[in-house]
Amino acid sequence: MVDEEARERLLDVRAEAARRLAALRDDHTAVVDASRDSNADDEHDPEGATIAFERAQVDALARAAQERLAEVDAALGRLAAGTYGTCLVCGRPIDPARLAVRPTATRCVGC
Repeated sequence: MVDEEARERLLDVRAEAARRLAALRDDHTAVVDASRDSNADDEHDPEGATIAFERAQVDALARAAQERLAEVDAALGRLAAGTYGTCLVCGRPIDPARLAVRPTATRCVGC
């Protein structure tokens, strides 16, 4: 994968992760706002458990989106350093087909 192609692919992945994170933050705000209007006693409120579950689920998805952004930023750093596409374990090149599917890969298939 040519460096410019890799950079564009990584920037596309980063933009998508940033959009997803923004949407999840909006969802989190909506869930929190909805919980303000509900009974604070989750144990006895039939909707309490649902709201708590939704909030936990949105939080987990937001953390995953943040981790994805960090992975992409690290890959962009490797690209700038000239080490993108090199396995961090064995030092051999990562198959371009793997990078096309998983542009943030840090290891070859063997490792």
